[in-house]
Amino acid sequence: MTLDLVSTEPARMQTLANGVRLLALPMPGLRSACVSVYLAPGSAAETRRENGIGHVLEHMLYKGSARRDARASNVDAERLGAEANVHTDRDHVAFHLRGLASHVPQFVELLADLVLAPTFPADELERERQVLLQELTEDEEDPMSSAFKLMDSAAFGLHPAALPVIGQRKVVEQLTHEDLRAWHARHFVGAAMVVAAAGAVDADGFFDAAARHFAAAPAGAPTPLPAPPPWRGGVKARHLAGHNQAHVALAWPLPTLAADDPVPALAAALFGEGMSSPLMHELRERRGLFYYAACSADVLATQGQWVVEGSTAPERRDEFLREVLALLRRQSEGVDADDLARGRHLMQVRLLRESERPVRALEDAALDLLFLGRVRTLEERLDRLAGLDATAVEAGFARMLSHPLALGATGHLGRAAGARIAEVVGG
Repeated sequence: MTLDLVSTEPARMQTLANGVRLLALPMPGLRSACVSVYLAPGSAAETRRENGIGHVLEHMLYKGSARRDARASNVDAERLGAEANVHTDRDHVAFHLRGLASHVPQFVELLADLVLAPTFPADELERERQVLLQELTEDEEDPMSSAFKLMDSAAFGLHPAALPVIGQRKVVEQLTHEDLRAWHARHFVGAAMVVAAAGAVDADGFFDAAARHFAAAPAGAPTPLPAPPPWRGGVKARHLAGHNQAHVALAWPLPTLAADDPVPALAAALFGEGMSSPLMHELRERRGLFYYAACSADVLATQGQWVVEGSTAPERRDEFLREVLALLRRQSEGVDADDLARGRHLMQVRLLRESERPVRALEDAALDLLFLGRVRTLEERLDRLAGLDATAVEAGFARMLSHPLALGATGHLGRAAGARIAEVVGG
């Protein structure tokens, strides 16, 4: 099958003397542009005693710099009509501004000021600490988020990979101005940084602006990624009062991003994406076992997990778990040809759509550059997907299922739920 690819020019790259890598993705036909800064790693660099400092830093970078106070940092972007966004993950942190293409040089300057010259005012830290504690409360009250934390703990034990990106309350309560300054100095260095732009971008103009404003970044040395954690597996459950459903998250280990393996993502699309997928058709449409369930291949530079999550009535929890496992075993024994074609087309469409979204295209390219040392083309990714046959996907399911399951459960569970669930899933 021939696909018409979006009109995207080849990625252009430069490296500054201090190690900052510049990446431009011109996308003819667009009128807007996005400028982003990526740094590696994210929360994977944190120990248990500092878990959450990266998330706090993410907030505090917007609270004042050498040139702007907290209000001016927001006003200067908003007067340009720019959309600002930021996120922290285990393997990276990213800052984005998207708006008019003519404002790309201003976006570069604003992001350089934000990322390179924060002041972490003490009064702003105390105010923002209260906001962060409220965010933690909201996360703690989310039953599926709690299920994922338990799942990670079952998968990785006391390894830092099990720590939540959002952090821990006791750490957030105690972080100081000096802690933030030391963390920033250690990790926000040129050798760990990619400055990227996509959309209606004049690459040469972007490179000139980025070279002017990011030459001030200290060269430093990138924080090495931790070794992939050993996989433990097991079941962890926590009853949450006031909930009327059981929420479960099941996971098996995957290779990290460095493996560049397209099989897990195709397996997830085949198994759980769309109402005709085995997960949705067999367990939702035919059996009515749940309203919500999803499947994903979460592949990072630090770790990988293949996840099935779902919420179901407490009295149907055990049936839901048994049937999910039975369906997965069936995939390892033989993938249906129609399911394979559907999953492949879903993945092709997703890759095409993401290539047409500047922020998403930047994310893929920047992470490639940080962790693979090169930027994969859309054609390369589509060709590799097209080359996967049923045998490869069946083998992928079999590899996953050869490892012990990690499972987290929360919500309305009842007494001794962990032991009961372990019995249902075979230990």
